[in-house]
Amino acid sequence: MKFPNLLFGLILFLPLSAVAQPGYEILKDVKKIEIPFEFRNNLILVNVTFEHTFPLKFIFDTGAENTILSKRSITDLLGVNYEREFKVLGSDLQTVLTAYLIRGIHLKIEDMVLPNQSMLVLEEDYFNFEELLGIQIHGILGANLFKGLIVKINYERQVITLTKSGGGKSPDGGYHALPIAIEKNKPYLNTFIRTQNDTVVPVKLLIDTGAMLALLLNTDSHPGLKPPVNAISGNIGTGLGGFLKGHVGRVSELNFGDLQCNEVVTNFQDLTSQMDSSLMKERNGIIGNGVLSRFDVIIDYPGQTIYLQPNKSYKKEFKFDKSGLIVIASDFQLNKFIIHSVLPGTPAEMAGLMAGDEIKRINFAPASLLSLERINQIFRKEEGKKIVLVIKRNKKKMKFTFRLKKFV
Repeated sequence: MKFPNLLFGLILFLPLSAVAQPGYEILKDVKKIEIPFEFRNNLILVNVTFEHTFPLKFIFDTGAENTILSKRSITDLLGVNYEREFKVLGSDLQTVLTAYLIRGIHLKIEDMVLPNQSMLVLEEDYFNFEELLGIQIHGILGANLFKGLIVKINYERQVITLTKSGGGKSPDGGYHALPIAIEKNKPYLNTFIRTQNDTVVPVKLLIDTGAMLALLLNTDSHPGLKPPVNAISGNIGTGLGGFLKGHVGRVSELNFGDLQCNEVVTNFQDLTSQMDSSLMKERNGIIGNGVLSRFDVIIDYPGQTIYLQPNKSYKKEFKFDKSGLIVIASDFQLNKFIIHSVLPGTPAEMAGLMAGDEIKRINFAPASLLSLERINQIFRKEEGKKIVLVIKRNKKKMKFTFRLKKFV
């Protein structure tokens, strides 16, 4: 089983001091830079021109220490020299992958020019962005590019603003300030959660814009971080190098000082004896875009402070899939949709749908005219909504009907 909560920001590298670069140099000639972005599948995507030539899409990722290119075919085509090989630990904390250091790379992000950059290139495209998200993504912009700066993320306007340190001055408006710790370029927040059985647990959480999910908690990092009794077990998502074992449920409250998010859909990751949990840096989990997008967010790296201002999404219900279907995209245009798996005991399984079925129509709309993102939105609609699927199985078309049901 695999849940559609993808965790691309949870990437743990062995020490790579050779890659680090001061982000402060980005603004040496200007006061600020604004970067428009697309917010797709709960990910922040920015347009990057690679080596004056290739227009690419990268994830803006505060949870990744370094910048990564996932498509080695691009650097192979350009004849880029691979200086060193590194072993990379995947997000499952077990799988060891291979990446290569490249230097002297020219990047352009809107009006921001980044010459002479060092970054990592994955030996293989371990992410499989296209299949899992239905969109082309080529890599990750890590925190090494913007460390030392103030990073403002406006999810409603879809703009990132980079500025130099404000000398400790708080932003204007109704922002709530919380202290954070910056460790290896990555921001961590110490706060607490309230579980479904009303237990209050102090937690240290990575602030991760590279994660689609709302909240992830590592169950073995604190005795109080246990999944609720009604949580669903299985593979809770996928990241660099493997699946994440655990459960999906909810926590009653995620605290941000005077602010809080309630009934948060939460992934509970199980750590096993085969995992290198020492690389977790004593953290208890991560906060992803499912939560962060409910605020205007300012991360003051020099001042080690995060400022949060609720936006129009602040009080919206945290939604989860109500079908039981996990769908992936295939074909060159990413408009062919295959059922990857069906969760047991869910409406889709009881209707008779199976892994491998190709979705041809959803509620009488041709699937080829939809995106994977839109399909997942349909499966998160209100409980009781009727879903009619026409699928192709063994060259035969079949029709199935079920109603959405809340099971998390």
